[in-house]
Amino acid sequence: MNEAVTGAAPEPVDFWSAFKRAHEVVRARVIADTAEAAGLSEPDLTILVNLGKAGGALRQSELAASLGWDRTRISHQLTRMSTRGLVTRERAGGVIVTLTDAGRSTITAVHPALDAAVRRHFTDKLSAEEIETLAAVFSRL
Repeated sequence: MNEAVTGAAPEPVDFWSAFKRAHEVVRARVIADTAEAAGLSEPDLTILVNLGKAGGALRQSELAASLGWDRTRISHQLTRMSTRGLVTRERAGGVIVTLTDAGRSTITAVHPALDAAVRRHFTDKLSAEEIETLAAVFSRL
């Protein structure tokens, strides 16, 4: 019988598999609609969004921690983005990563498409209660 009908929770591995599949499908669709169209990689988009939410600047270590990335990965990605003029890095009691004017205009330009893609491929498929529940769960994880 269907678990939704019986109310029985799925097996942990089945639940994990469903979570992974949903994450990968939604992620791929959102990225396809936004990052690629704007000429950005997924890591570019992720960093630009996080810096934008933080007001335009963060310590490199804080940025890496918020993304769950190691020091090498963040350093290489920021070097590529710096070369393209999207961010700068300055030593000031640690390394501070700052959006450039080009980085700000890029994230400003891509934000409406990103918002629309997130709605289309994720939040529009959920009720307000489901979104609230998932937000609470995600914050605990």
